[in-house]
Amino acid sequence: MHKHIWILNGANLNCLGKREPEIYGHQSMEQVLLSIQRRYPDVYFTYYQSNHEGDLIDRLQEPLMRSYDLNADDQPQGIILNAGGYTHTSVALRDAVSLCPVPVVEVHISDISQREPFRRVSLLTDVCAYSIIGHGTDGYAEAVEYLLRNNL
Repeated sequence: MHKHIWILNGANLNCLGKREPEIYGHQSMEQVLLSIQRRYPDVYFTYYQSNHEGDLIDRLQEPLMRSYDLNADDQPQGIILNAGGYTHTSVALRDAVSLCPVPVVEVHISDISQREPFRRVSLLTDVCAYSIIGHGTDGYAEAVEYLLRNNL
């Protein structure tokens, strides 16, 4: 069985590299993904980004639904989630993470504890296996390392 990790990004992360580069950096998500794929050639990555909360919830529920399908060979062993702004607002996304049968690692490019007051609270942290906050786009590779070290 191959190692399979999903990377899920929420709202506005499709603009990475263009949106507020002084906060989020100059790298596009495509560049981040290419770097991760080169660094971990034995891992199969599935990437998904949506600006829609319900789409992210649907994706997070897939492993739960697939757990009933014994032939689901594309089941992830872990999920890396950068929910963007939904981190601070979505109880429904939190509930989907808590239902997920595989470990979910929360990633934030910026240090949300040093941002505006409304960004300082994460509704996801205590239902995630691990959180990486404020390490720039390197946080995605750190999340892969965490999953490989602890779960796969």
